[in-house]
Amino acid sequence: MTINYQQILDEIRREVSPFSDEGKVADFIPELALVNPAKFGIHLITTEGDRFSTGDEDEKFSIQSISKVLSLSLAIKFSGEKIWERIDVEPSGNAFNSLIQLEYEHGKPRNPFINAGALVVADMLISNLAEPKEDFLEFVRNLADCPEIDFNYKVAQSEKSHGFRNAALANLLKSFGNLENDVEQVLDFYFHQCSIEMTCRELAYSFLFFANEGKILHKDEQILTQSQIKRLNALMLTCGFYDESGEFAYEVGLPGKSGIGGGIVAVHPKTYSVATWSPRLNEKGNSVLGMRSLELLTTKTGMSVF
Repeated sequence: MTINYQQILDEIRREVSPFSDEGKVADFIPELALVNPAKFGIHLITTEGDRFSTGDEDEKFSIQSISKVLSLSLAIKFSGEKIWERIDVEPSGNAFNSLIQLEYEHGKPRNPFINAGALVVADMLISNLAEPKEDFLEFVRNLADCPEIDFNYKVAQSEKSHGFRNAALANLLKSFGNLENDVEQVLDFYFHQCSIEMTCRELAYSFLFFANEGKILHKDEQILTQSQIKRLNALMLTCGFYDESGEFAYEVGLPGKSGIGGGIVAVHPKTYSVATWSPRLNEKGNSVLGMRSLELLTTKTGMSVF
């Protein structure tokens, strides 16, 4: 069966437009509050290299927590299964920045996609990379096949200036012995990691290796093993959407990850990677139009992982 992805994306854009005023832009990081809330874009790339898009798919935005999947991927290249000695793989069921859960579980984050887990991953990368920020950025550029990808330094500074809860999480992790490096260094890396700016086009391509059995398309470069890809896709499905992961699995049925910058990326193994961007968020911190768009995508194609 041949699927007309372009027609489907154009239909999705029309069908979600009545909901474009729902939700609000993240304002607890002041720099993110400056984004035009009317922006909306989708880009889909298949494992055969075919591309389809609509809307503002070539405009850069801060990927925020989506970066946690990429930092985890690089950490696993260094540490393999040892990473799970310091981080669990269970859905949190609590706020992504919960101090209570971290205290209750004695400093072992519930999964790598809540903030505490991402801070431990950042700590691992600092221990393994000669130039942590620069080396991580090069890793992302290679995945996206785009040497121009960079940090948004204003966003990073804005996060640092208002990152009191993340600082509390990092210090709590340190008190339990689950950070090896200096707290300020870990926080600096984490804030820069989240500030990375990408387009839907770049983001979809950077995640395509999750749909392509661990290989970068057209480069024949194996980033992770098929076994590692299977496990990370499972983590994205169960933990990728804060406290709305079950809803995303139920409505959309794809592994994916969201960020408070309004981006969502999802993958259909062996088929495609798709990225959406719309800055207005629901109460759980996920893009309103992004969630609707991906539900429509899997409904219209009749394809999900289930």
